[in-house]
Amino acid sequence: MTGEQVDSALVRRWLSATADAVVAEREQLTQLDAAIGDGDHGVNMSRGMTAVREALAGSSPGAPGADLVLAGRTLISKVGGASGPLYGVALRGAGRCLGEGACTGPAELAAALRDGLDAIRRLGGAAPGDKTMVDAWLPAVVALDAAVTAGRPLAEAASAAAAAAEDGMRATVPLRARKGRASYLGERSEGHQDPGATSTALLFRALAGVVGEPAG
Repeated sequence: MTGEQVDSALVRRWLSATADAVVAEREQLTQLDAAIGDGDHGVNMSRGMTAVREALAGSSPGAPGADLVLAGRTLISKVGGASGPLYGVALRGAGRCLGEGACTGPAELAAALRDGLDAIRRLGGAAPGDKTMVDAWLPAVVALDAAVTAGRPLAEAASAAAAAAEDGMRATVPLRARKGRASYLGERSEGHQDPGATSTALLFRALAGVVGEPAG
């Protein structure tokens, strides 16, 4: 994995791909959230990631950390409900962890996404098994870090993270929600896939897609 770099161009492609995925899956996210929440997750995430893409398009490429901070700040300012603040602090935290360097490496990216998870947990108070986005984000960063530490290429590491996020997403189906509006449903929240875990899986699948394709 020596020499692999994560630069502003890659981060921008990742966030743009995430926006594409969220817009494409907006109705599914809405239906999932309608079953156990407010029914606005698809609309909010679509609006937020579209705003992120516009904000990045209006700024000059520079440091990947700065791009993530801008994305996080945009989500916090543009999106209501829980999704904007949670994704916002995650991306902002990841960006701050990366700092101001023009390029970074896979190990630093893994550490940054771990910091993003920590920010989510501080804000939302969720633990693994609470039927939230944490249930997809945590296994994703564990898989990413393990693959990077083992010296696997970034594309393989990102694919492992995406697969782990998707497994975590599916594992939310039988869980009883213990956080957010879904927790008010008690046992009726069981049998439904968590929308936040679903959008998290889209985020990590988008990362896998962009690192697995040639730039440009």
